[in-house]
Amino acid sequence: MKFLVPGVASAVIGAVLGLGAVFGVTAAASDNTRPDIDRSGNAESSLLNQVEYGSR
Repeated sequence: MKFLVPGVASAVIGAVLGLGAVFGVTAAASDNTRPDIDRSGNAESSLLNQVEYGSR
């Protein structure tokens, strides 16, 4: 019985630290920014600077 309280406390602290580490690494590794679109191409002949061949 005297090992129950330290064991539960250790498990809770380990779970909290583990979840914090997982969420921290996931947040640091995620790339959630949109890339800038190059709009310097000819708008009449291209869509996102990729020429579409064929009829529209």
